[in-house]
Amino acid sequence: MKNVLRLKLESMAVRLDEIRLQLVDPEVINDRNAYRSLNREYSEGEPLVQDYHHYQQCEQDEQTALQLRNDPEMKAFAEEELISIAEKKIQLEESLLKALIPRDPDDDRDIFLEIRAGTGGDESALFAAELFRMYARYAERRNWQLEVVSESPSDLGGYKEVIANLKGEGVYGELKFESGAHRVQRVPATETQGRVHTSACTVAVMPEADPAKDIEINPADLRIDTYRASGAGGQHINKTDSAVRITHLPTGVVVECQDGRSQHKNKAQALSVLATRLQEKERQQRQAKEAATRRSLVGSGDRSERIRTYNFPQGRITDHRINYTVYKIEAMMDGDIQELVDALKSADHADQIAQLLDE
Repeated sequence: MKNVLRLKLESMAVRLDEIRLQLVDPEVINDRNAYRSLNREYSEGEPLVQDYHHYQQCEQDEQTALQLRNDPEMKAFAEEELISIAEKKIQLEESLLKALIPRDPDDDRDIFLEIRAGTGGDESALFAAELFRMYARYAERRNWQLEVVSESPSDLGGYKEVIANLKGEGVYGELKFESGAHRVQRVPATETQGRVHTSACTVAVMPEADPAKDIEINPADLRIDTYRASGAGGQHINKTDSAVRITHLPTGVVVECQDGRSQHKNKAQALSVLATRLQEKERQQRQAKEAATRRSLVGSGDRSERIRTYNFPQGRITDHRINYTVYKIEAMMDGDIQELVDALKSADHADQIAQLLDE
C-alpha cells in the first residue's frame, strides 16, 4: 500500500475515534443537529476504517506466515497462507481506494438534456434528432421518465434545438460525460454525389437545480414575456399566449418554454431550466479554476470540446477522450450505449485513483 493512502486511512481512523468520544458527550447528545451530523459521519466512515483494520491484520498475518516459512514442517502451509493473504490484500486495497474517492453529490440528480445542431445545416439538425432518439431509447431501457421541455424543429424533420428533462435513478451519474461536441461522418440523404460529409451537434447534460436550495434568483433580475406558441397544437396554441420566455438580465441567459398547454406550467419549467443553466455556469467557472491543477481524463464537459465521432460508413463510434471505439453504431443509435457509459465511468474512476495516489 502506498504511503499516501496509508496516511489518509490513519487520519480517518483517528477521526473516527474522536467522533466515537463525542457521541457519548452529554453536550453533543443534547444538540440534536450536531449529534445527527456526527452520527452520519461515523456511519459513513466506519466501514472504511474497518476495512483498513482488516488490511492491517492481513499484514500481521503475512509477517507470521513469513516466519513460519522458515520451518521446514510448516513451509507448505505458510506458502498457501501467503498466497491467500496476498489476494485478500489486493481486494481490500481496491475496496479502500474506491471508498476514498469522493462521490459526486450531483450523481443522483435528474437532468436537463440540451441538444443543439451545429455545423452542417440540415444534416446537423437531422443528427441532433437521432442523438435525441438515442438518449430517449436509453432512458426507456433505464426506466427513466423523459419530458420534452422545448423544441425547435428543422424543415427536414430534425431539431435545431431540443431540451428535455430526464428523471430517474442516478441519471446525472450515468450521462454526465455526454456533454460536448458530437461529430457525425456520413453521406447525407441530400447528397447526390455520394460524398461523405462531416457535421456536428453539441450536447449539454446539466444536473437539475433546486431553485429553493441551490441558487438564488432575484425576481427583479427577470424579464418574463409571454407569446403564442408556434408549431403543432391545434386551435389552443393559436388562441392562447401560453409560451413563456424568461431573460435573466444580469447574465443575458434566455430560456423559452412552449411545450406545455398552460402558461403556468411553461413558466415553472422555464424557471427550472434557468436555475439549472445558472448553476451550470457557476460549475463551469469553478471547474475552469480547478483545471489548472487537475485535468480530468474524460474532459471538462465543455460543449465546445469534441468528444465523440459517429462514422456511419465504417459503422463505428469513437470516444476521443478515452480512445475507445465500438463497431455497433446501429445498436448504439438505438439506445444501446451502456457499454460506452460504463467505459467512461471506469476511465474517470481510474483517473481519480491515479490523482489520489499522486497527491
